[in-house]
Amino acid sequence: MIDGKQRKNINTAFIVEIVQKSHQRTGQLTKGIVAKILTKSANHPHGIKVQLETGFIGRVKNILE
Repeated sequence: MIDGKQRKNINTAFIVEIVQKSHQRTGQLTKGIVAKILTKSANHPHGIKVQLETGFIGRVKNILE
């Protein structure tokens, strides 16, 4: 599986699963297509923050093929 904690592994139009801030306790994942990459650093221990085309914002947990 591709590491969602490295910015270089994520591009716009990728299909990913994110965890939104409000779902961090439950770990509920939201699937969608990356519209914007919001994290500026090369990596982040909790996952790179992205905005999906649907408008949801969260940290990438899985990058899907």
